[in-house]
Amino acid sequence: MNDFQLTRTLDEHAAETALRTDVLHGLAGTPKVLPPKWFYDARGSELFEEITRLPEYYPTRAEREILLERAREIATESGARTLVELGSGSSEKTRHLIEALPALDTYVPVDVSESALRGAAQTLLAEHPGLRVHALLADFTSALQLPDSPGPRLVVFLGGTIGNLLPPERAVFLASVRAMLSPGDALLIGTDLVKEEAVLVAAYDDAQGVTAEFNKNVLAVIDRELGADFHTADFEHVAVWNREQEWIEMRLRARSEVLVKIRALDLVVPFAAGEEILTEVSAKFRQEGVRKELAAAGLELTQWWTDAAGRFALSLSVVDGGVAVADGAVTEGTASAGTAADSTDAEGEAA
Repeated sequence: MNDFQLTRTLDEHAAETALRTDVLHGLAGTPKVLPPKWFYDARGSELFEEITRLPEYYPTRAEREILLERAREIATESGARTLVELGSGSSEKTRHLIEALPALDTYVPVDVSESALRGAAQTLLAEHPGLRVHALLADFTSALQLPDSPGPRLVVFLGGTIGNLLPPERAVFLASVRAMLSPGDALLIGTDLVKEEAVLVAAYDDAQGVTAEFNKNVLAVIDRELGADFHTADFEHVAVWNREQEWIEMRLRARSEVLVKIRALDLVVPFAAGEEILTEVSAKFRQEGVRKELAAAGLELTQWWTDAAGRFALSLSVVDGGVAVADGAVTEGTASAGTAADSTDAEGEAA
């Protein structure tokens, strides 16, 4: 692959060190928490792919609908010659954008999985022989040094994953993205929208129990990697809607009193019956809240597209003052006035 280059910013022990730190800090305190990134070993990734096909889990289908419908508009608005994707994974959804960008020179996928980066690059280069792929093996939540490539750049962050960050973390993340952008560059973000509680809870607590297995997989990861003795049967999956914060919380609740040993950390973790581990926050957004958070980071929301049902949104923003918007107004997507997409305040996804 002559047009493929990979730059490593993570050493081979980075994941192990991060896991140790997160488990030690997250389980030794109260309340207990674990970051959702540890769901995604090989089994967890398979389970998430299964989740995206469940009837209850709409975000993936809704985002794909927008990309298929709006890819050419996104390409025209951005005029991108470099496409940067944060948390790229298999790069499956990004193919719609790559195909719509006639002047695209370079694709820069950013992910913590080298195998995912290499596999996606191999597929894309076979489909687009003139494309250059410069992959970054990196954590997108850290400050990134992008490779030299022609502008303008379009940075994309899909899947509603921004909703897994708490508000202060989102502020830091958006500021770091803004620091990567030059006038004329753009940012495309996927955000899941506030909607009926029953629809939201069902998306994270499906009838087949796939999301429950996905949630419990974090315990299997800790067992394997850190020599722990969690038993998934000792915990039940819980998904609740936090109305005040407007986010879904996924938790693991101890069915009875449990004592867990984590040998690699020389740590013993007691659980009272009913005690919970918070494993994921998935914030849901409103347009005005997205606009405010972008503005606080020095970015101007210029385009807002939703799926036909108004469940999910893609927003395009530019460096504040960098690009004039036609007629001085934001172009609306398909959501009508009065839907969650148009109401004021707040917040995205992942399973």
